Amino acid sequence: MGQPRSERGLGIALVISAAIAWRTAPFFTRLLPFDPWTILFWRGVFGGSLISVFLVVMQGRGALRQLVAPGRGGLLVASLSTLGMVSFIPALQMTKVMNVAVLISTQPFVAAALAWLWLGEAVTWRTLIASLVAFGGVAITVGGIEAGADVGGVALSCLMVLAISAMTVVIRRYQETSMVAAAALSNFLGSLVSLPFAHDLVHIDSANLAILAMFGCFQVALGLTFYMLGSRLLPSSQASLIATLETPLMPFWIWITFREVPAVHALVGGVLVVGAVVADIAVDARSRDRS
Repeated sequence: MGQPRSERGLGIALVISAAIAWRTAPFFTRLLPFDPWTILFWRGVFGGSLISVFLVVMQGRGALRQLVAPGRGGLLVASLSTLGMVSFIPALQMTKVMNVAVLISTQPFVAAALAWLWLGEAVTWRTLIASLVAFGGVAITVGGIEAGADVGGVALSCLMVLAISAMTVVIRRYQETSMVAAAALSNFLGSLVSLPFAHDLVHIDSANLAILAMFGCFQVALGLTFYMLGSRLLPSSQASLIATLETPLMPFWIWITFREVPAVHALVGGVLVVGAVVADIAVDARSRDRS
């Protein structure tokens, strides 16, 4: 029996919302004059706290037990999410925003391969073609990156892509697990991992603390929660494809606020990525109208 149209639509809306929230990361990162581990610590504290509040509001105080006893699925999702988060911020600081955004665009292929290997989840021709078009946009953008530049940032970006792709597949595998609790746990784990390496934990003024709070609450809490909830309603390949919308959206804040203008090849690649995602969603909706 097919998946209800309303459920599929909700999943698409949630993942798009996650992409919009995630795209603000470069903006917040550039505003903060701290080492990446300090940013990760405070972002995790604020993000995890807000998600915990969501959990209590939705399910009552008893739901907090899921934080300390998340089960195998919840712990695996939280660990992979943490690995992705602790790779992301240093990557943004070690290389250009567009380099990170480009590598994130490969996530649909990685997620689809993992879902096929582990879950036997078939990829539709529609999503496969859209992913190939998106990959074409990635190739155009990558063509303008200097060989050998920013190796550390590129390596961390690749690690993040692998972790988030694996997390997407695990979410589909353990649909009975509370993903809101897993999102909160991943933030607290990120803070715990960052604590030994942070240098400026106590030297933060009120203005920067407010920026860290907005970073954690909006970009992490809302973005991660929306993605985890939406991913369980969509095939792994489609959820990852929609999430690549943040590739052209990520440099937007930097372009507007810091005047870091993307190169022409990056803009062309971004148009291809957006076009592929929009086309995949439109064709999916039309096919469901006919069924």
